[in-house]
Amino acid sequence: MTTLITNIKELLQVRETFVSKVSGAEMAILPTIKNAFLIIKDNLIADFGAMENLPDVTADQIIDATGRIVLPCWCDSHTHIVYAGNREQEFVDRINGLSYEEIANRGGGILNSAKKLNETSEEEIYEQSRLRLEEVMNLGTGAIEIKSGYGLTVEGELKMLQVIKKLADNYPISIKATFLGAHAFPLHYEENKEGYIDEIISKMLPEITKNKLAEYIDVFCESGYFSVEETEKIMEAGIRFGLTPKIHVNQFKSLGGVKAGVKHKALSVDHLENMNREDIEVLKDSETMPVALPSCSYFLSIPYTPAREMISAGLPIALATDFNPGSTPSGNMNFVVATACIKMKMTPEEAINAATINGAYAMGLSETHGSITKGKRANLIITKPVSSFYQIPYAFGSNLIESVLIEGKFLV
Repeated sequence: MTTLITNIKELLQVRETFVSKVSGAEMAILPTIKNAFLIIKDNLIADFGAMENLPDVTADQIIDATGRIVLPCWCDSHTHIVYAGNREQEFVDRINGLSYEEIANRGGGILNSAKKLNETSEEEIYEQSRLRLEEVMNLGTGAIEIKSGYGLTVEGELKMLQVIKKLADNYPISIKATFLGAHAFPLHYEENKEGYIDEIISKMLPEITKNKLAEYIDVFCESGYFSVEETEKIMEAGIRFGLTPKIHVNQFKSLGGVKAGVKHKALSVDHLENMNREDIEVLKDSETMPVALPSCSYFLSIPYTPAREMISAGLPIALATDFNPGSTPSGNMNFVVATACIKMKMTPEEAINAATINGAYAMGLSETHGSITKGKRANLIITKPVSSFYQIPYAFGSNLIESVLIEGKFLV
């Protein structure tokens, strides 16, 4: 099937040749074509250019995009959307003065979600999670990473990863699965942390890899959770089982987790709300993508990732939602892009690069997602009529998406 989109006001993120990521000053450059066309054949981008160069083409459907912006779908490289129930009460507790850490210390937080998940059937978890997935797809997300980490038992972690696999089997969106058994220590291992780490390595990892349920391994490297030494031990075990590290670091404190991630060739280091000069230096000339989660900072009222300092140092940045029940109950990448502009002082060009091409890199999808390039997947956002693409972050409370294509087909 051939689809022709004509009279595009502006076609964003146009890359004639393959680019895996953009860094530093390059992040401010967003290649575009005004008054453009785009040709889709089946699920791939076949051609694009200025309307004056539109070739003769026989199309099964023609879409007139007059006044509209077309851009690649968002690539959300950090989410926890497979979970049970919610944590609304903790939201109220924070309003009443309790911190995230105080809530966790009294049995809330991740342990609260783990309790709910282990009490809920796989079928019910799938039903809840598919609704979240459908929601974010309609908000323009065309590739997504989903973590486990609310099981904290062999059975619970496997249940989550089975749900992620079922979502990947049933929906056209590209889904990457990450094993995050090291999200927190279960209460019954509170006095035996080595025992839980041994369970992750000797029981969870063999089952997960035998059943091909994950591609990545993650650890929450943070004070009160997993130390740098524990994180390294778990990352090394994951690597032995064929999993690539992607780790949570520097959400509340800088402990040396960034250095550990780079040392073990982590694909990404995520959160980074608290960065020091050493953290920034160690990321230079590495292949590890720094990932910022601005809606988490917004929701928890914690610092934002210092994007300007990092970009000035020549680093790339990706943006993701952190969609989860406790610290970011939203998967809206449009809000993430806007918040990065408003609170992190990223330009719209930088934020869109971070949410598309760099987001694709942060989940190993550079070859197929994140830009308008011939041969890449036809995952596209078509906006409503807008004055310019600056309106996407400017009108942060408005849904400016008119339609979304995943694998060349319109969502209905």
